[in-house]
Amino acid sequence: MIKHIDISDSELRSKIRRKDILLGGNRKLKIYGTLSCTSGKRMKRENRIFFSSENEAIENAYRPCGHCMKEQYSKWKNGII
Repeated sequence: MIKHIDISDSELRSKIRRKDILLGGNRKLKIYGTLSCTSGKRMKRENRIFFSSENEAIENAYRPCGHCMKEQYSKWKNGII
């Protein structure tokens, strides 16, 4: 888990290109989603965090985004995850 405020923009872009970062999240709301999610793009930089995998997000007690990860969100909501 990497906080957006702890990483430079160039380092962030590099990690995304290398696929070290696959998902983004909101640390206050405990939600994770895709990097292209419109909801995620609107959040404040100090609340944004990044994950290398979905398992990492789940291990840190984050839930899937209802906008960009509808299938995973449905499973989470129904208690499957």
